[in-house]
Amino acid sequence: MNKKVSLWEKYLTREIGIEFKACLYFFAILFFYCIHKLVNHIYTADILHMAEMILLCYIIGYVQVFLFNNFDEAEKLGVKETIGIVVCTVVYTVLSFVFGWFEKKPGWTAGFAVYVIILYLCVFLIYYTKRKIDDKELNKELELFKARPDKEQNT
Repeated sequence: MNKKVSLWEKYLTREIGIEFKACLYFFAILFFYCIHKLVNHIYTADILHMAEMILLCYIIGYVQVFLFNNFDEAEKLGVKETIGIVVCTVVYTVLSFVFGWFEKKPGWTAGFAVYVIILYLCVFLIYYTKRKIDDKELNKELELFKARPDKEQNT
């Protein structure tokens, strides 16, 4: 049985990761957008804005993965990861202003930039914590496997 990961499996894994990121970030951005609308006593959301948001989330997802080596899933936040966070935040912020998601109000746009940075830091911490938990589980399973008596020696 061939245990080597195929090119298709690598591609599929990467695409699923980008899909997950796009959905995660879209939900978070849409949440901020909806809070903005509610605070301003507007109870409808613009479908065009939502389409722009999800498309941008997919594009930024590819940028994160291919240009910035998945900075939100990195082992540590170094210079390259920080540059990735800043570049992607600037892109989100500038395009939110250009597309008028927050009626081109500088205060809301600046608040959105801060929100995106906090969002990236939270996602980084979530991935970091998940890796630590997975490491513990794998080490525990490895110890259980090592402690298991060898069946061939008992027969």
